[in-house]
Amino acid sequence: MSIEACAEIVQRSDPERFAALMAAPVGDRATLAVLYAFNAELARAPWASKEPMIAEMRLQWWRDVIEAEAQGPAQPHEVASPLGKLIRTKALPLDLLDGMAAARQWDIYRDPHADEAGLWAYLEATGGALMQVSALALGAAASSGPSALALGTGQALANYLRAVPKLEELGRVPLLDGTRAGVAALARAGLLRLAEARQPLPRGAALAAYLTRPVLEMAVRDPALVAEGKLVPTEFTRRKRLLWQSLTGHY
Repeated sequence: MSIEACAEIVQRSDPERFAALMAAPVGDRATLAVLYAFNAELARAPWASKEPMIAEMRLQWWRDVIEAEAQGPAQPHEVASPLGKLIRTKALPLDLLDGMAAARQWDIYRDPHADEAGLWAYLEATGGALMQVSALALGAAASSGPSALALGTGQALANYLRAVPKLEELGRVPLLDGTRAGVAALARAGLLRLAEARQPLPRGAALAAYLTRPVLEMAVRDPALVAEGKLVPTEFTRRKRLLWQSLTGHY
C-alpha cells in the first residue's frame, strides 16, 4: 500500500507519465503517483479479459471502491487505499473519479464513438478529468477547472492518436474520419484545446502534458504518421520538452 508501489505501476504501464512524475516537485510526487496509478489501473481494466462481463465487473469494482473509500478506509489495496486517503484528505470530486472509470467502458466494446462529440466526451472524462483531479489535489483553485480540462483533454487526444494502430489491431474503430484531412482537423482541434488552458496550473500536474503539443503538431503536419504508428517524438524532443516545461511552466 506504499507510494512506491503506485510509482512502480506508473513506471511499468506509462513511462512517459512516469518521467513527468519524476520531474515534478518532490512534494507533489506522492500525490501524483497515486492518481497516475489509479488511471493506469482503469486504463488496463477493459483489456484484462476478453470477456466483456469481466471487464465491466473490474470497472464497477473501481467505481464501488471510490464510493466506499470516500466514507472511510476499506479493504487494504495498493492503489485503492492511498487513493481513498487522497479522496478524504483532499476532498477530491467523486463525480470526476467515477466518470474516469465509467468512460473506460468504451474500451471494452467494438462500437465506434457515436459522433465526434462522443469522442471528445471520452477524452474529457479520461485525460481531462485526470488533469483536473491532479491539479485540485495539488492545491489548485476550483476556478482552474476549465484550464485543467482543456490541457488534459488535449493530452488525451495526443495519446489517443498515438494508440490508433493498436486500437485498430484490437478490432476497435477509433476514428470516425481516418482520412488525412480528418486526422489533421482533429489534431488542430486538440491544439485549440491547449490554447484554452489559459490559467496557470500546478507545475507538477501540468508536466504530464509535456509531449502534447509536439505530438499534435506532428499529426497536423503529416497525418499519415497516425495510421503508420510513427507519431513518436524523438528522444531529444522528449528531453527538451520535459526540461523546458519543468523550468518555465509553459505548455
